[in-house]
Amino acid sequence: MTSAVIANLQKLIGTPRDGALLRFSLGNEYLKLGDAANARLHLSEAVAHDPAYSAAWKLLGRALADDGRAEAALAAYRRGIAVAEKKGDLQAAKEMTVFARRIQKQLEPTPPNQDA
Repeated sequence: MTSAVIANLQKLIGTPRDGALLRFSLGNEYLKLGDAANARLHLSEAVAHDPAYSAAWKLLGRALADDGRAEAALAAYRRGIAVAEKKGDLQAAKEMTVFARRIQKQLEPTPPNQDA
């Protein structure tokens, strides 16, 4: 399922307007539709175009997490935190830190039951 917004944005791929903002917008629209795989592809392109785009790192982490790629999501959030802190984007860094902690907890092995 493709929305009219996505169809219009896709027409710009490969044109001079193709860049981080276009790919971020496409990734965001795919996330709204619940299509994490396509969101991940476009958000990866967004950070490739502009590695200092902290909002794109945040959405990339979410898309990866939604796509079942927890370790890759954690890596994206960590990279995004570093980018955001360097830019002084403290709110984005704080949000990504929270998301990264949640994923880290999911990835930690559960300790064996010691009641036995």
